[in-house]
Amino acid sequence: MTGRVLLLVPTTSYRIGDFLAAADRLGIDVAVGSNQRQVLEQFSKGRTVTLDFNNVDKGVAEVIAYNETYPITAIIGVDDETTLIAARAAKALNLVHNSQESIETARNKYRFRTRLANSGLLAPRFTLQPVEADPIEASVLVNYPVVLKPLALSASRGVIRANEPSEFVAAFERIKTILNKADIDENATGHILIEDYIPGDEVALEGLLDGGNLTILALFDKPNPLVGPYFEETLYITPSRLSPCVQKDIATAVSRAVAALGLRHGPIHAELRINDRGVWLIEVAARSIGGLCSRVLSFGPNGSLEDLILKHALGQPNPRPALDCSASGVMMMPIPAAGVLRQVLGLEDARALAMIDDVTLSIPLGATLVPLPEGNRYLGFIFASGDTPAAVEATLRDAYNFLEFVIEAEENSPTN
Repeated sequence: MTGRVLLLVPTTSYRIGDFLAAADRLGIDVAVGSNQRQVLEQFSKGRTVTLDFNNVDKGVAEVIAYNETYPITAIIGVDDETTLIAARAAKALNLVHNSQESIETARNKYRFRTRLANSGLLAPRFTLQPVEADPIEASVLVNYPVVLKPLALSASRGVIRANEPSEFVAAFERIKTILNKADIDENATGHILIEDYIPGDEVALEGLLDGGNLTILALFDKPNPLVGPYFEETLYITPSRLSPCVQKDIATAVSRAVAALGLRHGPIHAELRINDRGVWLIEVAARSIGGLCSRVLSFGPNGSLEDLILKHALGQPNPRPALDCSASGVMMMPIPAAGVLRQVLGLEDARALAMIDDVTLSIPLGATLVPLPEGNRYLGFIFASGDTPAAVEATLRDAYNFLEFVIEAEENSPTN
């Protein structure tokens, strides 16, 4: 199957460059659908379409109108906020797609928990509170520790652990403020999810679904403890150092989860925790890994992760891909403090280390930094590859230790 692939990408995404590079390598005709026209002027006529991502009905209608002039063969929702429009537009155009219900369930943390609670998979206790609820009253109804979450924000934004009632109240009020400022569907701003904290090691799984069948592309260890109060991800290392038995349990759990959700097609990104009770699903997203993290995944003659996703969307065969290096990893550089980024020192020293493939900044000098839980960006990414996961992890830590971030305090910045 050949034809034009429409990539739905918010202007805040890191991903578009890598998808366009993959399309160029493969000779695939792509167009970009985004929510702001001015950043798309570099592309030729017909290669872009401006869409309303906040109004799904309108966004779908805009895709359908675009298709009348520039026929589409496949639609890929690259980030969380575009997966629903992608599914609905693909259905309207009779293209391969996930169901609207499956996408809505995966995107909404409460619906996700509710669906998995009846699946037989391990799941924490959880409850839902309206943002208008009295947090003091709500704080005495839970068993600590708990994690409070918005229903739809990504990148751990607004996710806060509370160990006792006063922390619960503070977290509840802070999330409420975040939701008041968030540019998301109003249906996701009226409630806060509270669930039992799940201890254990965390991993991430990258996969592709074909007719509901899961192909695992990579399993990442997250060696830095994610214990809260915020849950900023830093290190991703593959292949996983977990035992083959545990990795098999992870694969089984994810396969059962996507079946319970009803997801059947395209990329998935799953987050899980492992402890002495077994495998626990944190989330399953109907899109590929975020940020620039996909750059650690190279599949030899099969290309990059974006190559695989584009070929899959067009129904082209993807022989079971294997990573082409012994070990690789990425460090997502966390924002250490609020303020204005004035300088980054030590970049050349970090880049000069053996096994370091690249160090790239994703926030320009002079930009205002917002840490978690309010923020949802990283300072940049460090990439490494080597003979073993342990060596890659050590190199990433060494490279990060070379870096010094000069941040100028700014009045009224969010506090940690």
